[in-house]
Amino acid sequence: MKVGCIGLGDIAQKAYLPVLGALPGIELHLQTRTPATLDSVAATHRIPAERCHLDLDSLLAQGLDAAFVHAATAAHPEIVGRLLEAGVATYVDKPLAYTLEESTRLVELAEARGIGLAVGFNRRLAPGYAQCAEHPRELILMQKNRVGLPEDPRTMVFDDFIHVVDTLRFLVPGPVERTVVSGRLVDGLLHHVVLQLSGEGFAAIGAMNRLSGSTEERLEVSGQDSKREVLNLAEVIDHKGQPSVRRRGDWVPVARQRGIEQSVLAFLDAVREGRPLSARDALETHELCERVLRELDAA
Repeated sequence: MKVGCIGLGDIAQKAYLPVLGALPGIELHLQTRTPATLDSVAATHRIPAERCHLDLDSLLAQGLDAAFVHAATAAHPEIVGRLLEAGVATYVDKPLAYTLEESTRLVELAEARGIGLAVGFNRRLAPGYAQCAEHPRELILMQKNRVGLPEDPRTMVFDDFIHVVDTLRFLVPGPVERTVVSGRLVDGLLHHVVLQLSGEGFAAIGAMNRLSGSTEERLEVSGQDSKREVLNLAEVIDHKGQPSVRRRGDWVPVARQRGIEQSVLAFLDAVREGRPLSARDALETHELCERVLRELDAA
């Protein structure tokens, strides 16, 4: 199977290439516009020069079966659009695009062409979070915080808060009947944002504070007099009387802990089996992010 990796930044180097480079039966091709990065990454993963490309035309000429897109978000619409037009099953880092209009166009293009399109919401497959889907979920609380990083609202919501939005959507146990958004904007920069989703018998609250004093991610699900807590995707604490702590094993790769390895394998399995994956559910997360921005702007 010929697989392309487009964009060779931190996420590709730290998370995806270690998984792709270890899989049997994969002919891995690399593409970036930066020659020094291409040479360095190719050397690290022992990729021969004929599988290294400085432009998308050269990569597409190889007759790819699948591609992973890790370029900057602003470049997603053009790159993903060209891959889909060429009939290449595509996995792209979230978000699909910075606007709902562009995201919708890409999903509809994939559907019209019958080509698989997957968006990298890896937390759905992270072991700690997947286990929360098996727990009573009358109340869901999630925080994803950073230090000293207030940002343009659209960039912050679509590049980062989207993880919180999608995790809440994944975990809510029933139809959402009410959505509430609040936040703090100062001089055009978003300091924090809070999203609340509720329905019959449940409430889900997601928050991001970019001036929190700590880089952290916390998820709690509770109900029926028990609680499951996940800290930084690595430590699971079950509360029912006395707390019980389970930590990530010393030899568990970060990509597996964060659900990235599982996402890669699921996508490639679908490509091998000829099952075009749909990004329609991922589009609903993008729609909710757009709503968050509208309500912040109207506040």
